[in-house]
Amino acid sequence: MGEVLTWIISFVILITLVGLIVYQLISLADLEFDYINPYDSASRINFVVVPESILQGFLCVFYLFTGHWFMAILCVPYLYYNFHLYSRKQHLIDVTEIFNLLDWEKKKRLFKLAYIVLTLFLTIFWLIYSTLDDYED
Repeated sequence: MGEVLTWIISFVILITLVGLIVYQLISLADLEFDYINPYDSASRINFVVVPESILQGFLCVFYLFTGHWFMAILCVPYLYYNFHLYSRKQHLIDVTEIFNLLDWEKKKRLFKLAYIVLTLFLTIFWLIYSTLDDYED
């Protein structure tokens, strides 16, 4: 039962990460179609960037503590990317440069979304596998 609980917690964290990334993509799309001004878009995105990084870091550490080495290793590139952006002070969006970097910012978030969705599918697989394995015992 412990394995199933681990995968359920992982599933909830990943769904939250997907929601945060989709929220950022929606804010960028609203800016692109001129529904929102650059200041509001940048402040909305910057408000969720640090919690997203912290949540993803927690997920990686969570996988390490629960002994899921493959999933922890899978999370390391994304964790390194977030750390690299944060250490170079490039994790926040600059209001004055947001229009120049709009396509790049959308691509970054789409790659993050694809990465998280891949991890989510693996989590769902392991959740189902653990549930069936507990059911057989």
